[in-house]
Amino acid sequence: MKKVLLICGSGASSGFMAAAGRKAAKKAKADLEFKARSDSELDDYLKGNDLLLIAPHLKYMLADATKEAAPFGVKVAIIPQKVYGSLDGAGLVKFAEEELSK
Repeated sequence: MKKVLLICGSGASSGFMAAAGRKAAKKAKADLEFKARSDSELDDYLKGNDLLLIAPHLKYMLADATKEAAPFGVKVAIIPQKVYGSLDGAGLVKFAEEELSK
């Protein structure tokens, strides 16, 4: 099971996105577990994940988050706006699988 952490400003919108991802992953029988947290909780929850996905409105965090995630072997990417804005769970699963395969 690959663990994917989503972050946004307060954890609310990423929570909705994670729920959509969990539903889509279950339907697709994808081996992914989605969790969501606020960006202020990143330090507490980063370790133990395989992929960190950042909400598009926090793209300015990419460089710092990538640096912070490197010692833990966590990959980092920005969720595409189209996927995030429409709460596209299937799109999130596809994007996460693509990022994990890199």
